[in-house]
This record gives sequence, structure tokens and C-alpha cells, in this order.
Amino acid sequence: MKSSAEIVAKARAMGVALPAFNIAHLPMVEPVIRAVRDQRSFALVEVSRIDCLKFGARSMAAVAEEFRRFDDPKHVRLHLDHVPVIDEDGNRVDWRASIAEALALGYASVMLDGSRLALEDNIAASREAAAMAHAVGAACEAELGAVLGHEAGPLPPYEELFASGRGFTRVEEATRFVRETGVDWLSVAVGSVHGAVSDALKNAKKVEARLSLDHLSRLAAATGIPLVLHGGSGVRQADVLIAMKKGIAKINVGTEIRQAYEKGLAEGGPARAVEATYERTVSLVRDYFGTAGIAKEILG
Repeated sequence: MKSSAEIVAKARAMGVALPAFNIAHLPMVEPVIRAVRDQRSFALVEVSRIDCLKFGARSMAAVAEEFRRFDDPKHVRLHLDHVPVIDEDGNRVDWRASIAEALALGYASVMLDGSRLALEDNIAASREAAAMAHAVGAACEAELGAVLGHEAGPLPPYEELFASGRGFTRVEEATRFVRETGVDWLSVAVGSVHGAVSDALKNAKKVEARLSLDHLSRLAAATGIPLVLHGGSGVRQADVLIAMKKGIAKINVGTEIRQAYEKGLAEGGPARAVEATYERTVSLVRDYFGTAGIAKEILG
């Protein structure tokens, strides 16, 4: 079976990006996989620590078990998203235990987020995480720069953030980071923002973000590996389609499908929530990412 590393590398070579759908609530697994399969597409199904702690994903083990119930290797792989070394509340996390647990559960790829560390410490932790993943044939993603949005409290106005380049990944650091860590994919900050996760803001509509495409081009040339865009919900489509041609090969989507599920649950109960998730996932694959029908070529 083709590995996740090979699949995402193929996506980069094709100039497309695979959506990676965050499972904020456990019943979302089935409709996401069904939507991707029905569109003859390919995607990653992923869960993060925040999904488990602040929403309804429950645990890595619960998501892995649900994924195995509906798994279709021709269309999906399971990914562990955002294991922070320091979390959004400033607390140290036992990231080694989380990575080890995910790999033991059969996650095909894992992501360590050392973006709140100094560069040297981020490199050291990411190198170790990559070694852990590669030892069992899994892929490893890391983050350099800061995709904002998960922090407590409101962000400054988006235009202010974008104009300042706050958190943007530095090209010279990215070259060194990839060389010294051996990670398979690099999450870069080029203008997107995460969806808010606080109780007060989690239902708010995300700002329409845009991407610094020239900066992205420089990062792609400097790294030579598939790049990842976090905070993919709400980025203007024109920028996303260009970014795919400039090295973005995986795009995380959480807020779009989580809010669809939660709205469906509030309006019509569990069955409506599941179908709302399916409908939104179909729309994203077909109309936003334009990745319907790519499964055979991705695996070829």
C-alpha cells in the first residue's frame, strides 16, 4: 500500500493539495470518508489534541477505531494533527507519549508542533519526532513559523496581521529546518489563520484570509518538500488554487466541517449533523479544492 509520504509527494508533483479533514466530533468520521469516496477523491482524516480536549473527538484511540470501521485505503489515510510541545495555553505537553500512542494505533502520519519553541529546540524536537515516525514507516509533519488563531483571546485585525507578516515562516530558517530534521512535510505560515477554539468564538465565521504567494514560492524553492497549509477554512479560493501550484500539497480543514456538523446537530439532531458534514465535505472536495476524481492518479 502506498505510504502517506509517497501520496503527499505525488500530490505536490501533480500540483494539487490533498484536504486533511479534522474530526472534531466522532460521528464526523463516516460522512467525511463517504464524501471523499463518492467524489473519487483522496484525503487525510485527522484529529488533533484540541479536537479531543475541547470538542467531541474523545481520543486518538476512539478516532482510530472509528476510522478502521469505515476505512477505504483507495481514498483516505489517518493522520495525527497538532501535537504541541507547548500548547495554546502555554503548558508543556508530553508530546513523545502522544506521538508514540498514535504510531502504535496505526496512524499513517503524525504532526509535531514545536512552533512555540526557539528554533534550535523546534529542530531538536522535530528531528526526534521524525525519527520515531520513520522507524515504523510513518510520515512526519512539523511546523515552522506561527499560524495564529488558537491562542486565548481575540486576534488583532487580520489586515494588520497580514501586513506585518507576523508569524510568517522565515525562508532561511526553513532551509535549515528541513535539512536538519528530516521531516516529510512542513507546515508554513503565509497568511492563513486557525479557527478560534474558545467557547466564545468557536461559532464565529472565520475571516477570509489570503496568502502571500511570493513568500510561499520562496519557501517551496528553499525546502524542496511538500508544504502544508493549516487554517485552510476561509482562505480565498483563488489563492488556494495558486498555492497548490507553488508547493502546498496538504491543506487542513477544520472549522468548515465542524460548524456544519454542529449546526446540523442543533437544527435536526444526530442524523442531520452527519448529513450536513457529508454535504459540506462534498462541496469542499468538488467545488473548493477541485480534487474530485484524483484518487487513481494519486495512487498510481
